[in-house]
Amino acid sequence: MASISAATGVGYSSSQNSTGTASESSGTNSEFETFLKMLTTQIKNQDPLNPMEGTEFAVQLATFSGVEQQVQTNQLLSQLLEGSSGGALGQLSGWIGREVRTSAPVWFDQSPMTLQIESVADADKIELVTVDAQGNEVLRESIGTGSGEVDWQGKRTNGDLLPEGLYSFRIEGSKDGTILETKEVEAYTRVTGAEMTTDGARLVLAGGGSAMLDEVTALRE
Repeated sequence: MASISAATGVGYSSSQNSTGTASESSGTNSEFETFLKMLTTQIKNQDPLNPMEGTEFAVQLATFSGVEQQVQTNQLLSQLLEGSSGGALGQLSGWIGREVRTSAPVWFDQSPMTLQIESVADADKIELVTVDAQGNEVLRESIGTGSGEVDWQGKRTNGDLLPEGLYSFRIEGSKDGTILETKEVEAYTRVTGAEMTTDGARLVLAGGGSAMLDEVTALRE
């Protein structure tokens, strides 16, 4: 199963630029500030004996909220389009439908999954530990001391499959019963979408999982 390093194998370009969005965002920001000043002035100078009607004030607050949300949306879109190599949006659109390798929790649909195992130096025993979405250990398997890609079946010792759900993995390498090292294990899962958050671009994964870009180390078809 060949994989491509995400750091060097992805270089999608986009013909979009941020000029239009930046202009729209600037205009919306200006409107937002003007509206805020007008609303503040109106409240300060209203007649105490004839205050603003409650319904009218509610409408203005709703307008204020809508404009504020539009400003935030434009700011996030600008951040997305201003990314390197033609914009993060152009890159991530090419990832949808492909598989990424990540240490973030991934969805198990009771079909075999590909895990990337890294060896632990000097270990005479390595155990693969599976953890559910609540952080509970649900499976512990003794595996070989080598490294590379393995097909994980998700089966208990009695042969029953684990239920569908989000799982994460780690290995524990030990020698003579003493744990030498614990490492996170990465798994391949399919990308179904992408979104921009205040922390940066985030991939939406199969089954409702998600991963930030710095949690992804490889990409494949």
